[in-house]
Amino acid sequence: SFTSFFGALGSSFLYGYNLSVVNAPALYIKAFYNKTWVERYGNPIPAETATMLWSITVSIFAIGGLFGALSVSFIIKVVGRRGTLLLNNIFAVIAALLLSLGEISKSFEMLIIGRIVMGVNSGVALSALPMYLGEISPRHIRGFIGQFNSILICLGVFTGQVLGLPELLGQESRWNFLFSFLAVPAILQLCVLPFLPESPRYLLMEKRDEKAAEKAFQRFLGKKDVSQELEEVHAEARAQDNLHTVSVLQMLRSPAVRWQLITIIVTMACYQLCGLNAIWYYTNGILREAGFAENILPYITLSTGAVETLAAIISGLVIERIGRKPLLIFGFSSMAVFFSLLTVFLYFQVSFFFYLKSFLVIKVSAIFFSSSGGIPFVLTGELFEQPYRPAAFMIAGTVNWLSNFAVGLLFPFIQEKLQSFAFLVFVVVCILGSTYLCVVLPETKNKTFMDISLSFARINKMPCPPPGHEIELTLSITPDKNGKTQEVTKMESFF
Repeated sequence: SFTSFFGALGSSFLYGYNLSVVNAPALYIKAFYNKTWVERYGNPIPAETATMLWSITVSIFAIGGLFGALSVSFIIKVVGRRGTLLLNNIFAVIAALLLSLGEISKSFEMLIIGRIVMGVNSGVALSALPMYLGEISPRHIRGFIGQFNSILICLGVFTGQVLGLPELLGQESRWNFLFSFLAVPAILQLCVLPFLPESPRYLLMEKRDEKAAEKAFQRFLGKKDVSQELEEVHAEARAQDNLHTVSVLQMLRSPAVRWQLITIIVTMACYQLCGLNAIWYYTNGILREAGFAENILPYITLSTGAVETLAAIISGLVIERIGRKPLLIFGFSSMAVFFSLLTVFLYFQVSFFFYLKSFLVIKVSAIFFSSSGGIPFVLTGELFEQPYRPAAFMIAGTVNWLSNFAVGLLFPFIQEKLQSFAFLVFVVVCILGSTYLCVVLPETKNKTFMDISLSFARINKMPCPPPGHEIELTLSITPDKNGKTQEVTKMESFF
């Protein structure tokens, strides 16, 4: 748990903080853009240009995240899981400098570039951290440890909302200090993470260093005899002895993981397109249009962050009892219901509905983090074995950030065109996602990585081993009757 917390502190915490930090000073940043524009060109900034610049500032974070997700496979291969998390803090420090000095330098371009750099940090973190946590966790608490990612995201969102209060840094003279805070978690992680072990699976299966892997297991599990854990990794390593780390292109072509890949793409897309990011990015605007007074908006926003954090903690406590699949389906289905109700309340401007609108905004956040939030990252680590995992996280990260970018950039325009009906787009996504997961996704709690691969063997139309045996993922090429080559999956007894 200690490793999970400090691993997530400079990673998913910063991601969550950056989701909310632009919300409180939005009016001041827009004023800064207008002031800079007047000083440069002598005229007020055109309304359409102002909207576009603000949308770019918000959504460019996701483009940086995409770059980070695309590069993480290479970085992990060179410096490992822990090394990647350490190296990633450089981006956070650079982003903090750019974002906090943009106003002094009278350059809104620095804010946009800083958001890109911070996005790179988050793109790397949201791939490397779940991979690291999934590989260091015993399978009976793998979901709980994986939920640290979601909990620290919520804590980051909440911290951004607290510091953004008018009494603290949410003032015209202090908003740049909100961005200076980015360096604090990064520096803390740089101080702590070097003293924590590397992933034992990475050490044993990729570095072939059994002594280091044994020491890592001993430190993580707090016991001297880790022979059972080592044997489990050895069994997986023997099964994959001739299968090296798979590239993205090889993974896209492999029939052995086809439906795992489709499942992760659908889950990650729903994670971003379910509408929660629209609430994170534009909470104040949504509540302002719903009729709430300006002076109480920060406190309503703060309440959503507090509820999200509590909901994520609850999700971490129940995930190993309830399972991944029921939580995901319940989460997306419930969000479809509440977004539908929010649409009704926004359309009928009845005084009775005034407070129900804020309740529904809070309720959607709570539902998401008590169920769906964080699980897509856990699943990405669980549905794929070691050789496929880096490529899987790269693909999942790409889908995640492209979807994030689409919401951040397009939602203001969707809201402008559809007005009260804007959230119906998210209703459709939630319904389609929950239907797919209900039909395709198997439960993964308390299963080994090879057990999970076997769950997909039939739907992937791959040979299934007899009872008491496990599939060996070493692929050999044998000719068929027509002289063409085909992939054959070998079997060996695990016990």
